[in-house]
Amino acid sequence: MQEDSMVVLAEYNTVTEAEIAKSMLDSAGIWSTIRNEYMSAIYPVGTMPAQVVVRQEDLEKARTLLQHR
Repeated sequence: MQEDSMVVLAEYNTVTEAEIAKSMLDSAGIWSTIRNEYMSAIYPVGTMPAQVVVRQEDLEKARTLLQHR
């Protein structure tokens, strides 16, 4: 997967929150990954948020899905 086709969908202060969002996306068939997963666990809350990223073409569908959780 080319990095330039990926966009940040959301940022979370904890990895757990990011994993919940990723799980919802996975269940809907939307590919996603978490950036800064390990760094956000090491640094103080808010310093290095965990970012859920998706493909550009899935962005709107993913936003809609997470808004209704």
